[in-house]
Amino acid sequence: MAEPARKQTHPALEPVRAAATATYAAFIGCGFGPATYLSRLAEVREHLQVSTGRLGMILLATAAGALCFRPLAGRVIRRLGQRRTVAVCSVVAGAGQVLLGAGDVAGVAVVVLGLAVVGFAGAGWDVAMNVQGTRVEREFGRSVMPRFHAAYSMGTVGGASTGAVMVLAGVPVAVHLLVTGVLTAVVMPLAVRRFLPDAVHEPESPADRRGGHGPQSFWREPRTVLIGLFVLAFGFGEGAGSDWISVSVVDGYHEQAVVGTAAFATFLISTTVTRWFGAGLLDRFGRVAVLRASSAVAATGLVLFVSGLGLPTAFAGVALWGVGIAFGYPVGMSAAADDPRYAAQRVAVASTIGKVSSFAGPPLLGLLGDRLGILHTLIVVAALQLVACAIAAVTRPPAVAPAAAPALKSA
Repeated sequence: MAEPARKQTHPALEPVRAAATATYAAFIGCGFGPATYLSRLAEVREHLQVSTGRLGMILLATAAGALCFRPLAGRVIRRLGQRRTVAVCSVVAGAGQVLLGAGDVAGVAVVVLGLAVVGFAGAGWDVAMNVQGTRVEREFGRSVMPRFHAAYSMGTVGGASTGAVMVLAGVPVAVHLLVTGVLTAVVMPLAVRRFLPDAVHEPESPADRRGGHGPQSFWREPRTVLIGLFVLAFGFGEGAGSDWISVSVVDGYHEQAVVGTAAFATFLISTTVTRWFGAGLLDRFGRVAVLRASSAVAATGLVLFVSGLGLPTAFAGVALWGVGIAFGYPVGMSAAADDPRYAAQRVAVASTIGKVSSFAGPPLLGLLGDRLGILHTLIVVAALQLVACAIAAVTRPPAVAPAAAPALKSA
């Protein structure tokens, strides 16, 4: 009997597929760690005996750490490479998680230090894995960045679910975070070993800096800054959903907390599913058309949610909000990295601008919510989606761009 024919594999596909798997692991791990700590936050507040307002101020240490690293991320990645940057940052982030666990026993100062370390390392991890993601995307010759960001969402769900199990099992916060911190530091450097090597570029010279490609020059590029503002608008919408949907359902619709949690879960699921299954739309219709439609869908969903027409309408609005918001951040990272020579520097700039929404959005909406009610305040987020729609053209690939690789069959 003749042997069955073996499935033929494109010879160029295997290292790219391995790099894609490693990149998925990096995104999952980056989402898992912060969600793990946040899942125990209520217990930490009780153990530290601090108010909710003071806890909010303590959590700003994460933002402070991240903002310290992000402006340096491009230069660090250029020097260490994407794989080593993720590996080193994951070890440091794991140490930060251990500090957070110790802080649950030792006090606020150790918690603040741990949060700053996690924020600092997480920023480098985030930028480096996004740059690698855009590199893999170029090799495949089609859009896969939304899927990587779906993996991040899966990581957050995994971290939160694990935390819930640990709470039910009565595992102390310090033990939980010690274990996850050590696992992060050990597993992630191994998981990213198959990253694609960085593109080889000539070292930066004084002539490069005079020619407009010094470390600070990327902050003066109109396209890069506009991409950052575009990402900020979408990031504001995503962050507002994560922070305020549950509260808005309870306060605005006068429902129980479990209904608010269900609405938040609807938002997360719709965002993740759209990122995982909808990436082909970008290849079929192009970035600009899809992103303009996305911002319109997000704005429509927000208006339905804010309208107060009833719970079914609110859930429909939340689902549309999640679908519409899904592509903004990942496609913004792809756009910033269109030129692989300066991908790290431009992704660092665009993501730094975009992440401002994560830091400034929650307190800003909270202050407005005190005056207008948090539900009605979310109309501001809908207005920002219209701004994103107006500047979406900035994500169009440059007229002269590096040639894309022929599309491969698997991501």
